Amino acid sequence: MTKKIVAFQGEAGAYSEAAAYAYFGEEIITLPCKSFDVLFAAVSTGKATHGMAPIENSLAGSIHRNYDLLLRNKLFIIGEYHHRVSHCLMALPGVLLQDMQRVYSHPQALAQCENSLLELGLPPIVAADTAGSARALKENNDQTSAALASELAAQVYGLNILQRDMEDNPANYTRFLALAPQNNLERRDGDYRTSIAFSLINKPGILFNALSIFALREIDLTKIESRPQAGKAWKYLFHIDFIGHVDDEKVVNALNHLREIAPFIRVFGSYPREKREW
Repeated sequence: MTKKIVAFQGEAGAYSEAAAYAYFGEEIITLPCKSFDVLFAAVSTGKATHGMAPIENSLAGSIHRNYDLLLRNKLFIIGEYHHRVSHCLMALPGVLLQDMQRVYSHPQALAQCENSLLELGLPPIVAADTAGSARALKENNDQTSAALASELAAQVYGLNILQRDMEDNPANYTRFLALAPQNNLERRDGDYRTSIAFSLINKPGILFNALSIFALREIDLTKIESRPQAGKAWKYLFHIDFIGHVDDEKVVNALNHLREIAPFIRVFGSYPREKREW
């Protein structure tokens, strides 16, 4: 059986790589990508069999670039995974916390650990990403600096974790989408989520009418996001997630109704819904 090759954005040890292992299993081959564009291209061209792309964070909000890339690429969403983001303070082996003079990481990670770093008296230094900060410590043999990154990054680069759970708000989750070149719309037991995008002709009440199509059928909308249409000033596309499968009768009827008022509709996929007690 051929192993799955899963593309992710970032360096080895990134949170996206940890999410890929958690969702697909430890037997996969992971493919680091410099950008989200490269990630989508890797899956689209067959360099990778799957992709793992973050779409929103419970603290920082939506990752707009990936909404846009979903539209630009002919990929399908086949699953989702909510990854708990736990920032670890790490340093070279043998280095103590009191030896630290600064800490490097991605600006979002530094912001999410602001109070913890203040308590420790560690000045934050912005770096390109979390895993890259961990790698730089190792490569530079930096004895006076720490990094904020994932537990996986500490394992990959042989660093010692000085303190776990550095984030100020523990309710820090990133929702990832599992991507593939082929859809996976076979209906099985369990709850499903469906993701679509559509456009509307601007006139009074049109968005209300579109959303009412789902409300009248008691279809639960879990996410709505608007994005500018490329090449069309002040025109927008609407991305929505809702509970249900495209084969469900009420979803079929809702989408047929929506097509009556929406010039464009694209279904990205129906996939098993990950349910957790938050």
